[in-house]
Amino acid sequence: MPDSHVTVAVTGAAGQIGYALLFRIASGQAFGPNTRVTLQLLELEAAMPALDGVRMELDDCAFPLLDRVVCTSDTDTAFRDANWSLLVGAVPRREGMERKDLLSINGGIFTGQGESIARNAADDCRVLVVGNPCNTNALIGSTVAARHGMPTNRWFAMTMLDENRARAQLAAKAGVFVSEVRDLAIWGNHSSTQFPDAWHATIGDRSASEIIDDEEWLRGEFISSVQQRGAAIIKARGQSSAASAANAVIDTLGNLAQPTGQTFSAAIPAPVDGGYGIPEGLVFGYPLRTSQPGSLEIVQGIEHEEFARSRIAVTTNELIEERAAVEELLA
Repeated sequence: MPDSHVTVAVTGAAGQIGYALLFRIASGQAFGPNTRVTLQLLELEAAMPALDGVRMELDDCAFPLLDRVVCTSDTDTAFRDANWSLLVGAVPRREGMERKDLLSINGGIFTGQGESIARNAADDCRVLVVGNPCNTNALIGSTVAARHGMPTNRWFAMTMLDENRARAQLAAKAGVFVSEVRDLAIWGNHSSTQFPDAWHATIGDRSASEIIDDEEWLRGEFISSVQQRGAAIIKARGQSSAASAANAVIDTLGNLAQPTGQTFSAAIPAPVDGGYGIPEGLVFGYPLRTSQPGSLEIVQGIEHEEFARSRIAVTTNELIEERAAVEELLA
């Protein structure tokens, strides 16, 4: 019999990622077979009819673990007593839109959501930002929430999709099952500047770079294919990643909620110490580890060669520029 309960708020719930995500949460894939779930789904007023259709489908699945579904266009209602807030909804970048415009528009959204989460969510609420640009959206939301007493260390931005893409690329190149590729970290921003670190990844019990032994491919095609994978999917299917993004949310929640001690990727506010020299507070992608609930830590002791340091510097500078673009929201 289920012996625990979790309330999960999901924004943009009627969108493609939301649609691919909700049924997996409701089935128990995120929090395990012993945890009942309440879903609190947020959408724009114009999308409420579509969201009601999603609710009907959730009902029709008769998930034993799904206690209740709340559909709302009111932010406070969606986040009330939430243990997890999954911020999937965001304004996408449109043709002719500058990145600073996208940051500004989404900044307004995540300012309001950060405040609402701090005021309404459960005391243990953790927040995973999926909507792009997710690192800086998380920076905005966590900064605003902190003004209302919510610790910034309960905010994350998703880089697991990039990790999964990178693991798949290494597995294909090495001719192994993807389950054999481990310890692969995504450093920095969830953008085309991210650094997927194959040099500290492992395949079996050996270094991935030793198994593959193709430095030119690792430094070139591997990195660029991971960085540009989202654009390639848009070109191929005419729409952005949805099912794979939802899968990455499930993987992230699993690593955070059901600790395994394995290394995984997510972006968190850079700490004063142990953050590899990243400016304090910048929401930066790291290799992380959880050995028990609440024990999240950055994996320490990783030494980068000059090539990796230069790549990490590029993605760090991009995040600094993004922070500067939304500086007035952070004041």
